[in-house]
Amino acid sequence: MSPRPLALADRWIRAVCAIKDGPLRIAYLQREIARASAPDAASALNDLCARAEQADARARDTLAAAVPSLTDAAMTERIGELRALSIESALHPLARLLRKKITKTANRKHAAPSPAEERGGSGRVAKTGARPLTLGERKALARTIRTKGALQKLLADPHPAVIRNLLANPRITEDDIIRLVARRPASAEILGEVVRHPAWPMRPRVRMAILQNPGSPAEIAVPLVRLLVRPELREIAAAADIAPVVRAAAAELLARRPPIPEGRGPGEPTQ
Repeated sequence: MSPRPLALADRWIRAVCAIKDGPLRIAYLQREIARASAPDAASALNDLCARAEQADARARDTLAAAVPSLTDAAMTERIGELRALSIESALHPLARLLRKKITKTANRKHAAPSPAEERGGSGRVAKTGARPLTLGERKALARTIRTKGALQKLLADPHPAVIRNLLANPRITEDDIIRLVARRPASAEILGEVVRHPAWPMRPRVRMAILQNPGSPAEIAVPLVRLLVRPELREIAAAADIAPVVRAAAAELLARRPPIPEGRGPGEPTQ
């Protein structure tokens, strides 16, 4: 017999908060969401979302582990079921999380390269001498590159598979990632790779850089809004140059946050 949805949400929170490794957190929650019945998974996620909206830090941490699954191609069918259930069953917190349908382009994990990308592009990718590097060479370099100049060239690569490997390169820094996600025009495929990474979207500066890029697709940006604290929500809600649906999500969540308790010390976090 499967746990009741609320008990399931509690179990997810306990398990995720006990797991220190980011990739293991994500893998655990993705497996749990996939194997639970759709109604149970929807109800449990709805409870997580509702608690996170009320500034429950443990629920927000657990929800953060679920966000990468929302743009994972392997979860497309399940996310569609959850979105439908959120509407049919009036699961409003979950509906706010899954507000916009994920587009085929943004959800594609292994985008097929265009002929220009396969050849190396027109000045946007690394080259060796006069010969543009092939996609395979660029992917291999992305995993092992050590020099800053070459790394910066690879950060401009248009192919998501190259960026996926680069995100795991120990030489890459948070500032590099921020420049990558702030790039305009925004690439849904590249942003999707960053959001699916187990570590980078957990960084507040990276999340904010994604949200502040006017080209960030709503299906990527809106779930990230659920992970913001109050000052960040205010900043996004007031930003004039980002998508209205993202601003609206921030304003709505800000309105749902509980009042700040009186007597809160100046050093205490503003949730």
